[in-house]
Amino acid sequence: MNGGDSPETQVADDLREATLPADAAGWRLDRALAVALPTLSRERLKGLVSAGAVTLAGVVKRDPALKVKGGEQIVVAIPAPRPSEAIAEDIPLTIQFEDEHLLIVDKPAGLVVHPAAGNLDGTLVNALLHHCAGRLSGIGGVARPGIVHRIDKDTSGLLVVAKTDRAHAGLAAQFAKHSIGRRYLAVVAGLPTPPAGRIETNLARSDANRQKIAVVRPPKGKHAITHYRVLEALRGAALVECRLETGRTHQVRVHMAHLGHPLIGDPAYGQGRMADLCRTLGFHRQALHAASLELEHPISRAKLTFESVAPPDIQELLRALRVTVS
Repeated sequence: MNGGDSPETQVADDLREATLPADAAGWRLDRALAVALPTLSRERLKGLVSAGAVTLAGVVKRDPALKVKGGEQIVVAIPAPRPSEAIAEDIPLTIQFEDEHLLIVDKPAGLVVHPAAGNLDGTLVNALLHHCAGRLSGIGGVARPGIVHRIDKDTSGLLVVAKTDRAHAGLAAQFAKHSIGRRYLAVVAGLPTPPAGRIETNLARSDANRQKIAVVRPPKGKHAITHYRVLEALRGAALVECRLETGRTHQVRVHMAHLGHPLIGDPAYGQGRMADLCRTLGFHRQALHAASLELEHPISRAKLTFESVAPPDIQELLRALRVTVS
């Protein structure tokens, strides 16, 4: 014996075969792979390339920036999911829908979605491992079982979780096609003019602060589109509905700040707007709530729509901002 896994315990890699898009000539390998295999994120594919898990036209390639010709056959060896290192924890969850394939969670503000440095427990993943008894999709990897998308720690509201790999792949394909409807409620400083519009920019990590996202000039960054509409004028603020056409990190927060109307309470992009009121109310987060999800069930193909009422802290903020508004 060599001390490795026995044949009974070894699990084979998941081999994904595909053809790169014919019009991908000159593209980076990781970009072309992300189009050919939309159920895997570009970052995940970049890591797999660097690990030697991708063959292009029968040859192993380790450079994600390699330029492709277009139309090549590729094989990606995805390592079998290892047992999750996260610990199952009995954390209460508000679940709007659940079947054998997926569940819809109404996440409270303050709950981190998946374990990471500084938050190794007490996360949504820890709670899901307990609730689902480990029956979560492994596509997201060890740290993110079942996680198809996420919302920020201090954003409340709805997100979908995959319990099976088949459901995960189907949901990821819908996100890639931007066919999942996501509506957010945001309380912003000032009154946006015009009262409805479309914000379209590229977003990337800020060079000045890697914890923040910044609007950048193409071709840098990722394309991001937000549609906004003022629902109610408030005292020095407004309740705004934001519908996402894309789903980039901090997208609503950065786009509304770019418009000149940052979210109230936002520690990164809020520029201290209404700080005194937030302190008085004990409101210490961005005023953002994922209020609805519209999607196609990845297995049954049924149309599903879910709504979440804004939580008490945002409702209290709105009441305070309605005072003296005629």
